[in-house]
Parts: sequence; structure tokens; C-alpha cells
Amino acid sequence: RALLPGQEADNADHRTVRARVEHVIGRMKNYKILRDCRQHGDGLHHAVQAVAHMHNLALAS
Repeated sequence: RALLPGQEADNADHRTVRARVEHVIGRMKNYKILRDCRQHGDGLHHAVQAVAHMHNLALAS
């Protein structure tokens, strides 16, 4: 079925955000950040929160 115009815009926004998130995760893997965070228990949780916070700050400015 065809999407409504609002749904198409939502999908476009979703694709943009997803591409950015996947790019950041790929960069984190290159620098072994995710591995180091996993070794510290809930460090991955804190790393993801920090990335989300930085993203929100970038959007706000």
C-alpha cells in the first residue's frame, strides 16, 4: 500500500538517523570503545547514553 505523505517524511527522517547511528557505532568499533566499555560491566550503557546526549546537544545548538 502507498504511504501517506507524513509517513514518507517519517521514513526519510528514520533513514537519516539510522545511517548516522550506524556510522557512529562503526567508528566506535574502530577505536575499540565498545570492547573497552563491555569490560567495565554497564560501561556500554553509559557510552550509548553519552553519545545520545552529545547528539541532543548538537541538535539544540
